[in-house]
Amino acid sequence: MAKVISHLKAKDLTIGMVPTMGALHQGHLQLVKRSLNENDKVVVSVFVNPTQFDNKDDLKKYPRTLDDDVALLKTVSKTDIIVYAPTVKDIYEGETESEVFDFDGLEFEMEGKFRHGHFDGVGTVVKRFFEIVKPHKAYFGEKDFQQLAIIKKLVEKHNIPVKIIGCKIHRETNGLAMSSRNTRLKPEYKTAAPLIYKTLKIAKEKFGTKSAGKVSEWVEKQFAKHSLLELEYFIIADTKTLKPIKRKSNKKTYRAFIAVYADDIRLIDNIALN
Repeated sequence: MAKVISHLKAKDLTIGMVPTMGALHQGHLQLVKRSLNENDKVVVSVFVNPTQFDNKDDLKKYPRTLDDDVALLKTVSKTDIIVYAPTVKDIYEGETESEVFDFDGLEFEMEGKFRHGHFDGVGTVVKRFFEIVKPHKAYFGEKDFQQLAIIKKLVEKHNIPVKIIGCKIHRETNGLAMSSRNTRLKPEYKTAAPLIYKTLKIAKEKFGTKSAGKVSEWVEKQFAKHSLLELEYFIIADTKTLKPIKRKSNKKTYRAFIAVYADDIRLIDNIALN
């Protein structure tokens, strides 16, 4: 990979990167297309990173579909995409452990409360990718908004010369945020799951006139009366610090974040509120 990159850079070509865990879908392809529009070549990494799974069962079940992923990427470009699919040994060199990072507290909010060590795993693998690939720009979806904020912080704190670009959430026609996990949903859960985005949209409307506490109560009630979907959390947070809102301020921007279990599959989503 390092040889390929130095060869491209010697020709003064710009390199974009889209890090993925594979099981690619249209959401990933939107990131790849944006990256192709803005760079000469795009490296798409396909790597199921063991250090960001706090649930070993989830790691085992995570879909691995490299041949299908490559075929899908070829529908976008046969010449300008480089697929980088390293092994765990390539990345971790025999020691599958995370570095410990300080992301100025971003790592302790929301997902950090529920997934211990998750962001150390994310930081470790993304930093490693940036060291190997040395892209000019890297593209991440806003579905994992906290992850996007943490990667921006990683780059800033470690002086990594890459521009991080967040891309809007790509949704299925029913509103469900696209995710590799969606393919594992049983039919009845697939039918129920669009409630997540529908609830977020109504929460956004309510946030215009009601307090964050009242909006949160309303969301909790919606899921309490739903037999198939179990709410793990709903949080309205400041987009800069990701800390839960205490009192609304016109000078701050807010986002609503949600995590829901559909059977044993965990779905996350978020929406900008102002």
